[in-house]
Amino acid sequence: MNGLVILIPIALTLGLASLAAFFWAARSGQFDDMDGAGLRILIDDEGPREPASPEPVIGKS
Repeated sequence: MNGLVILIPIALTLGLASLAAFFWAARSGQFDDMDGAGLRILIDDEGPREPASPEPVIGKS
């Protein structure tokens, strides 16, 4: 019974803190662009890479 006196306020505090963090994230625009991160990987902004020059082999003649 003494454990409940400690655990219930801790659970309520953590629940309120997570709810406050969610509202802060929603207000600051964290959830505005849900599809952008998934589609950003498909965008190819870079041109083709140049082929690497062959490295000289040291010790072989």
